[in-house]
Amino acid sequence: MSEPRTRWLAVGVVGALLLLGLALGQLGYLQPARNATRALLVPFQAGLTTIGTDISNLVRSARDLRFLRQHNAELQAEVNRLSVENARLTEVERENERLRQLLNFTRSNPWYDYKAAAVVGQRIGEDPSNLLFSIFVDVGARDGVAIDMPVITDRGLVGRVVAVGPNVAGVLLLIDPASAVNARVQNSRVTGIVRGNIDGGLVMERIPQGETISPGDIVLTSGLGGNFPDKLVIGQITEVLQRDSDLFQSARVRPTVDFGKLEEVMVIVTFATNFEGELQSPLGEEGTD
Repeated sequence: MSEPRTRWLAVGVVGALLLLGLALGQLGYLQPARNATRALLVPFQAGLTTIGTDISNLVRSARDLRFLRQHNAELQAEVNRLSVENARLTEVERENERLRQLLNFTRSNPWYDYKAAAVVGQRIGEDPSNLLFSIFVDVGARDGVAIDMPVITDRGLVGRVVAVGPNVAGVLLLIDPASAVNARVQNSRVTGIVRGNIDGGLVMERIPQGETISPGDIVLTSGLGGNFPDKLVIGQITEVLQRDSDLFQSARVRPTVDFGKLEEVMVIVTFATNFEGELQSPLGEEGTD
């Protein structure tokens, strides 16, 4: 059979089948087949729909996850920024509070001339020869600071200047064993000498036997000797040390200044001298401040 004849025969068969299908469809004979086919395809269609939905949800979830990660990174950066800013503001507020306290002290004690200073270094530790308790402040000779000037905070006496450079000064702390200050017990008006102790505390010495002192009494500078103004707070008596065989009694004193947390101090550059004290230094003690 020739090729053209075969082609026309195939076309004819296909056409006859189409006509037959149309005729059967019009007469309703194909409906059961259509229903059967639809019933067979429904599960596949449902599966394809579910797969499509899952893929769409997965794509959406991936997009949402990427957005959430970016948003979380932005929020974390903001939290970090706010934490740093909060720490800075807290530090500024604490500094302002300390400066307000110093300012209030200067207003309450207008008879002194002050030079405010920031602590720029400290030396609190053991030296091969002795214990050293000192700090360094950011004022010096150019600011009118000189050796032996008292150094204070609003809480009391810190020490005295022992070394001066153009823009920095060294301060021997009150708790150093080399430090000694003429002092007076506020209640009884008993005088003595407060020295630094090797444990970082204070001891009031040269208190005459028979004088009454008690734990809780406040100890102030007496002004005797002229190296310190009077009425500066030194500390509070915590223990009285007394033996009948001794000529003098002594007492342990807890300083009011926290020497481990000094940040701002004031140097008293001028103050009224107790001239009577220069004539009547207690007990003829030499080398006291």
